Amino acid sequence: MSDKSDNQRSWGRRKVVRALGALPLGIILASQLSWAAPATTTGQAVTEDTVTVGILHSLTGTMAISETGAQEAEKLAIKQINESGGILGRQIKIIQEDGASDWPTFAEKSRKLLVNDKVAAVFGCWTSASRKAALPVFEKENGLLYYPTFYEGLEQSKNVIYTGQEATQQILDGLNWVAKEKGAKTFYLIGSDYIWPRTSMKIARKHIENVLGGKVVGEEYKPLGDTQFGSVINKIRLKKPDVIYAAVVGGSNVAWFKQLKAAGINSKKQTLLTISVTEDEVLGIGGENLEGFYSIMKYFQSQDNANNVAFVKAFKEMWGDDSVIGDVTQAAYLGPWLWKAAVEKAGTFDVDAVVKASEEGDIELTTAPEGYVKLHPNHHLWSKARVGMWKKDGQAEVVYTSELLEPDPFPEGYQ
Repeated sequence: MSDKSDNQRSWGRRKVVRALGALPLGIILASQLSWAAPATTTGQAVTEDTVTVGILHSLTGTMAISETGAQEAEKLAIKQINESGGILGRQIKIIQEDGASDWPTFAEKSRKLLVNDKVAAVFGCWTSASRKAALPVFEKENGLLYYPTFYEGLEQSKNVIYTGQEATQQILDGLNWVAKEKGAKTFYLIGSDYIWPRTSMKIARKHIENVLGGKVVGEEYKPLGDTQFGSVINKIRLKKPDVIYAAVVGGSNVAWFKQLKAAGINSKKQTLLTISVTEDEVLGIGGENLEGFYSIMKYFQSQDNANNVAFVKAFKEMWGDDSVIGDVTQAAYLGPWLWKAAVEKAGTFDVDAVVKASEEGDIELTTAPEGYVKLHPNHHLWSKARVGMWKKDGQAEVVYTSELLEPDPFPEGYQ
């Protein structure tokens, strides 16, 4: 091939990368991708016409209430990518597996997707326990996981792209907000009993005591899926904290908030800030049961911007008018688009090349529903933190928005 042809191909590739910020979520027509014919050198499920990916979430069990929206968003993104011409001229095929709210099952299904099905990427997991169970499989098999959930940080793997927020973008920023806006000095910490809530509360306690000069007056954990909160609520009523700081996860939230209300603990009497309730959980909890309480996330369905209006419209058209969109759902939607951008930049589906392209610091989505995100070389996203106050209709009024926050998965003093 001539030097002129090589130069033209290089120029065309740069043109495509630049186009990502100009078109809706990086939509690129197939005609623009005719240069990108390489399939894979690592035996992935790629043909001349298709590329196969995996979706791995809990469709059953206590976590289904939280994870259903994530897999719906991933399917919407993939549908839109296919309709816009696919990726490297190929249509995306999906193999879906159910993690069943069971961490060993996530590891087993990850192995199936990578070893048997040879998928080019996996979009999935929700809890940190499921991610930690699957991580050794992805690292051993050199697979690529796009993980959408806000989490405790303290992790960075070559084989994972983290599209949710880490601790500095959620836990620390939220505590700073509630201390400033509510004058909070005393905190009662309550969470589900597994790695994410425990590590998150460890980080929160350090920040409350060492930075904010506050006091933790109680700390309690309940088994995942537990529905009995009477004893905890009695302790909270006795301690009278300025803030209940909650990381109760999944279906347990329904019982937790209903029992709080039944005990007379509501937003008129008590400030509650949760790091684990999105619109997905509120659908089961009922807006009337947490009206006036707060969540800190990076996204709420009620955000009023053109990107989000288009996203909400497309999501409801695909999944029904009664469907709702939470923080993790939106972060899950970003995964296929970020993968598409990195694959097209690399010119191949090979994981090592896609990771290298992802680490160069220039992959961004200017039309993300949350507004703007950029992939950091540490595999996390630059994004903003937002506090939402829940309303009776199950939507949140955004009462605080941070500046764009650089991800720092290993914050000094919190490890």
